Amino acid sequence: MISNLFSNPLLLLIYIAALLIAITIHEFSHAYFADRLGDPTPKLMGRISLNPLVHLDPLGTLMPFLVGFGWGKPVQFDPFNLRNPKKDSVIISLAGPASNLILATILSLILRISLQIGLISQISLIGLIFYPLIQLNVLLAIFNLIPIHPLDGFKVVAGLLPKQYYASWMELERYGLLFLIILLFPIFGSSPISSILSPIVNFILSILLPGGRGGVI
Repeated sequence: MISNLFSNPLLLLIYIAALLIAITIHEFSHAYFADRLGDPTPKLMGRISLNPLVHLDPLGTLMPFLVGFGWGKPVQFDPFNLRNPKKDSVIISLAGPASNLILATILSLILRISLQIGLISQISLIGLIFYPLIQLNVLLAIFNLIPIHPLDGFKVVAGLLPKQYYASWMELERYGLLFLIILLFPIFGSSPISSILSPIVNFILSILLPGGRGGVI
């Protein structure tokens, strides 16, 4: 689908809007839960906001147009401010992907009901908006669960590891972006990460999208 975006201005605008919504919900959820669990850092940095501009990462926002996967600007939080640092860190890290999957599920239910009662059609403008919104929210959620810094999965693993392994795991943080770029780099037409995640994303989309219209954007 990415190859069709630049030849269809309307589709490109819809895709950009859907991406901004998915990233904003994702990062807002991280910031909100960090604040609720006792760390004011995201609030002080202005991250408890639904303004997309405060959540955009230049590289992460560009990547979906190049390789189909992307991310927002990571929300910083201080575990020492949390009531239960290890457990709360996992909750905060999972909040972003969970919010995307919840939003995708709600949108899927609205879309199915609207189609069922004839309120909209799949080819209507509203119908066309729902599909990329659902697809991008699922894509962002699953991609961010990869255990590589700066993605959420890295901090989830860190929060679940026993203390004796925590320091060794955190040493990998400095190499995270390099690992990520290697995995995103297209080899023989597709990136290694796409080969790994596409079956998972497509399976979820086959459930959420009417008619089983899965497929990674």
